[in-house]
Amino acid sequence: MSDALTFDYVIVGAGTAGCLLANRLSADKGRSVLLLEAGGPDNYVWIHIPVGYLYCIDNPRTDWRFRTEAAPGLNGRSLLYPRGRTLGGSSSINGMIYMRGQRRDYEHWAELTGTSEWNWEHCLADFREHEDHYRLDAGKRMNSDTDSSAFASLHGSGGEWRVDKQRLRWDILDAFSKAAQEAGIPATDDFNGGDNFGVSYFEVNQRKGWRWNTSKAFLHPIRKQRSNLTVWTGASVQRLLIERNADGQGVCTGAVIIRDGQRVTVRAAREVVLSAGAIGSPQLLQLSGVGPRELLQRRGVPTTHHLRGVGANLQDHLQIRSVYKVAGVQTLNTQVASLWGKARIALEYAFRRNGPMSMAPSQLGIFARSDPSRPHANIQYHVQPLSLEAFGQPLHAFPAITASVCNINPTSRGTVQIRSSRPEDPPVIQPNYLSTDEDRRVAADSLRMTRHIASQAALSRYQLFEYKPGTQFQTDDELARLAGDIGTTIFHPVGTARMGLASDPDAVVDSHLRVHGIRGLRVVDASVMPTITSGNTNSPTLMIAEKAARWIAAGI
Repeated sequence: MSDALTFDYVIVGAGTAGCLLANRLSADKGRSVLLLEAGGPDNYVWIHIPVGYLYCIDNPRTDWRFRTEAAPGLNGRSLLYPRGRTLGGSSSINGMIYMRGQRRDYEHWAELTGTSEWNWEHCLADFREHEDHYRLDAGKRMNSDTDSSAFASLHGSGGEWRVDKQRLRWDILDAFSKAAQEAGIPATDDFNGGDNFGVSYFEVNQRKGWRWNTSKAFLHPIRKQRSNLTVWTGASVQRLLIERNADGQGVCTGAVIIRDGQRVTVRAAREVVLSAGAIGSPQLLQLSGVGPRELLQRRGVPTTHHLRGVGANLQDHLQIRSVYKVAGVQTLNTQVASLWGKARIALEYAFRRNGPMSMAPSQLGIFARSDPSRPHANIQYHVQPLSLEAFGQPLHAFPAITASVCNINPTSRGTVQIRSSRPEDPPVIQPNYLSTDEDRRVAADSLRMTRHIASQAALSRYQLFEYKPGTQFQTDDELARLAGDIGTTIFHPVGTARMGLASDPDAVVDSHLRVHGIRGLRVVDASVMPTITSGNTNSPTLMIAEKAARWIAAGI
């Protein structure tokens, strides 16, 4: 270790959390920071054009291209499991939707960790710290001073993380919104105030029609100005270096990296921060001998520290896609049916940065109750003015829309486990979707809710016809099995290094995200969530990083 390169902080993973951490920790000129990214720079043009996610997912240039194991709940199917592999991580390939979740998510985290630092009020301050909301731009006017003050108490202005209004609308989505209201779901102008029950167009992480990833937001503006910040791309971490101190306790002192074909050792004088995501972080912990002893023994990895929760508690949102043929209204299917239509879309984006090339994968959002007895919204819709058989396949030749619905509080739990002792081998990912009676019941009820919305008067003029799954499926058993046939991930894995009290044998990190039993090592990414947030998970991950950066800088 004497000839190793030494930095104060070594951050593993330049994704959503890693970019913010690098920004915050390098603000102290007296501290040196090394940020490691296995992928390349985010200079691929399709990262920045919003519709480019179609060309980034399952692309080795930008995606780890993981796959799940065959899942019984999916009737034996395996799914593509995208995770960002470039500067900005998954914020470079995701759906760009700005969503915090619900107040109750964070109150529950506070209960599980035994500290108010994770409650809604404390987390709200961290969301606001880096937010730059378009409705608070200079010159923007609210309905009243009271409205402006109330909104500003919930949102931030001038931060790095831009939240923008979508730059297009669709008649069919406006009608779907009205139908949801007719079905008893209120209109809302803010999904992010603590209770997201309602219907509205999503707000997105874009700026002037371009994707706004965390590399652009937190890294590029400071990278050339801060000589104490070093960023290595193409740097694949093989394992963490964990030694024993005089008391016999494990101490993380650095990492072993492969860069430009060479093995490099780096050392952290203060901390190693693991921000490799809900798949990468548990994988790297296990490869370093931190994890369930029985698994490590089976894979031939010497156990450094037994922590049975590493790689357990995997949670994700499974979306169930209903496709409806429509008539008398334009959808993207019909817009791209001709060369002129495609050219018009390209020109619209080239000259005005709007139109279909500026759109997030989903435009209209709905949070609803899968049945009236639910005390809060427990399902989320992503409604799109298009349809296709499966991701990566061509759009249908007929006009249609897709209403994807997911259970935002699933009770199913999966695992992430190393496949072998070789870092280059992809991990074994088993989400165990629909493995509980509760999740199967919500799946059936949510499909019925979709049909209820589609049957409302606001949509009658468009003659909706249920193309997929088909009205022949009606019973709970039929609908639950159907969900297994057509359900797919919406790319929100969390929980695989969850935080909790030291007395909790399944907790991996404490309330300040320090790994139990290992000094000098924290995990800061979506893997630390004890339960999944009620909505898209990218911005909650940024909030976690904001909070952690403050603790790390203060030595807490």
